[in-house]
Formats: sequence, C-alpha cells, structure tokens
Amino acid sequence: MLFTVPPLAGHVNPTVAVGAELVARGHEIAWTGPPSALARLLPAQARILPAGEELGAGGYAALHDSWRDLRGVGALRFLWEEALVPLARAMVPGVARAVRAFGPDVLVADQQALAGPLAARRLGVPWVTSASTSAELTRPFADFPKVGEWVAGQISGLLAEFGAARDPVRGAGWDPRFSERLVLVFSTPELVGTAADFPPHYAFVGPAFGARPAAPGFPWQRLDPARRRVLVSLGTLNQAAGARFYGAVLGAAERLADQVQFVLAAPAALIGDVPDHMLLQESVPQLELLPHLDAVVCHAGHNTVCEALAHGLPLVVAPIRDDQPIVARQVTLAGAGVRVRFGRTRAEELRDALTAVLDDPGPRRAARRIQASFAAAGGAAAAADRLEKLL
Repeated sequence: MLFTVPPLAGHVNPTVAVGAELVARGHEIAWTGPPSALARLLPAQARILPAGEELGAGGYAALHDSWRDLRGVGALRFLWEEALVPLARAMVPGVARAVRAFGPDVLVADQQALAGPLAARRLGVPWVTSASTSAELTRPFADFPKVGEWVAGQISGLLAEFGAARDPVRGAGWDPRFSERLVLVFSTPELVGTAADFPPHYAFVGPAFGARPAAPGFPWQRLDPARRRVLVSLGTLNQAAGARFYGAVLGAAERLADQVQFVLAAPAALIGDVPDHMLLQESVPQLELLPHLDAVVCHAGHNTVCEALAHGLPLVVAPIRDDQPIVARQVTLAGAGVRVRFGRTRAEELRDALTAVLDDPGPRRAARRIQASFAAAGGAAAAADRLEKLL
C-alpha cells in the first residue's frame, strides 16, 4: 500500500494509524509526498518516497502567511489556486517514480493529494480515497452553485493539463477526489448526518488515531481536580490568527475562574501573562490529555472535533475557514456542541457557550452517542479490512 498525502498533519495522522494496522497484518507500506514535511509528521521508521517539495518563493511558510488571514471564498480560491493545484503539479513526477519503485497493489490517496489519482490512472494502479475530512462528501456548495462550478473548473483544468480529463476506459469525466473503488471516510453518519444517500463503496470507518510526535513535558500535576477542565486549541495552523479570540478566552476564563480550569494551547507571545489557575502551553499531548477534560473549545478542525467526540466531550466550535464551517454545522446539528463567532466572539458569549455545554446534559449525551458510533465503526482496523478486500 502506498499512501499519497499532502504535507498537513490532519491529513497524515489517519494514515499513520491505518499504516500501523496494515504492517501488523504483514503488509508493506510507504508514504509519498513532500519529504521534509512528512519526516516531521510520520514515525521515524516510516518509508518515505519523495514527491514534490517547496512551493513557490518561501515555500509552505510563505503560503501559510498569505493564507492565515483569509476567510470565505477568498480562502477557498487561495487553497485551490495557490496550494492544491500547484501541489499536484509538483508531486505528480515523484508519485509516478514512487509507484514504479515501490510497485503498490493499491494506492491510497488523500483527497487533497490529487497527484495520487493522476499517477495511478496513468500507470494503471488501483487507487482509493482517504477522506480525512467529511466536508466534501456533503455537497458543500449546494447553496453556492457558482463556487462549486469554479472548483470543478480548477479540477478539470488540472486533469486536462496532464491529459487525464477523460476516463480511459469509459470515456467519461472523473473526479480525483472520489475513488469509484473505495472511499475511506474517517467519520460516521452520526456526525456527518444521515440525510445524504452514500453509495456502498463509501466506508464510514470512524476516526483513526495513530502515534504522534512527542509533545514537550506537560504539567500534569497542575490539573485541578476541583474544577472542570476545558482545552482551548486552534490547531497547528491557525494560532497566529487567533489573537482576538484568545482575548475572549482570557475574559471567559476570568468569569469562570471558580468553576473551570482552562488549558490553552497557544503561543505565549500572543497571550502574555495568565492567572495561576490557567495552564498555557505552546503545545499539548492532546490525545493523552482528552480523558482528563470536560469539554473542548476549538476551530472545528475535523481531527480535533473527532478526537474530542471519541472521548465523549462536548464542544464549543469557532470555525475560521475551509471545511471548518461545515464540520461546525455537523457538530451543532448532531447536538454535540455550540457554535460561536471566531472573529467577533466576546468573553460573555464564550462564557455562555461553555456554560451551556458543561451544564446542559444534552450536548454530552449527543457527544457520547457519537463516541459510541466511532467505537462501533472500527477505526484503523475497519479501514485495513476494507483495503485488504481490494487485494
């Protein structure tokens, strides 16, 4: 099995868990993508076959600086024009080399690693989709048809550029985001919603949690057993845009000081001094920390949401861009959390939202219902089962 991934932690992490399960069953696996980024995200023993590297002047750091403050359609246009399409162009030659060198029986392509299906089609290798976020499975542009047409145009242009605009067998168009053999969805209908009619080759396997790079030492002894504990995290890519939101967090923490201990994952330079009852860490061992918490405040990133719900924790979600508004809507429609405004949230609004998910039993019941669905779905083992059926 060859995993083709973009250089993003949330897209790589599920493949680590699935890969470990496949290795335990005796399969040989490898990853292909930008090597310097993958080396930071994958286990030390992982086999990495290079495909693509830095994009444009300044590489991924410069791209992030340009993307950081974008919202809405502007962020979407940037994602496709400056990131996904150029990344596919950069990766296709390396993915093709990796396929020839490794000889995979199946190529597993992340939805945002479009080079994988392009190379697999060219070389006649079966490929499947790794849907590390469920947003694109739910017709996200149904209410914005012109936006959907624009995205389809970006994909069509990329396929035409590589002479792959038509399916070589059926002569029809195809979409590299969705395999016709297997789509591994790292979620469940209890979160995604049951209104959509998904075809049988869409396998809802639930989240897959694998090994993570070690986080710096966490002060476990400072967790206060007398207070309820809440993690606040904007993920790895959004922290620099969170200065105003962090102000609301500090205000809410002050108002709830006698009841709630906040664990804030954020750069100290953006926060300044915090009261003694609050924990401020540049990064936290999130999976290890979650069993000790009562709720999570986050940006509605798919991985953070699923990790919280896998521990039965209700959420306060403040989506910023990309798939986050869609994931936030899934959380609120499922009853597992409350949504607040990222750019305009006041301390009182955040306090009230947190009080709602901590004191009202409804969000916790919904979170535990989704937790049970995740456990039943099977995670990495279920994903490996479905992949083995293709061999």
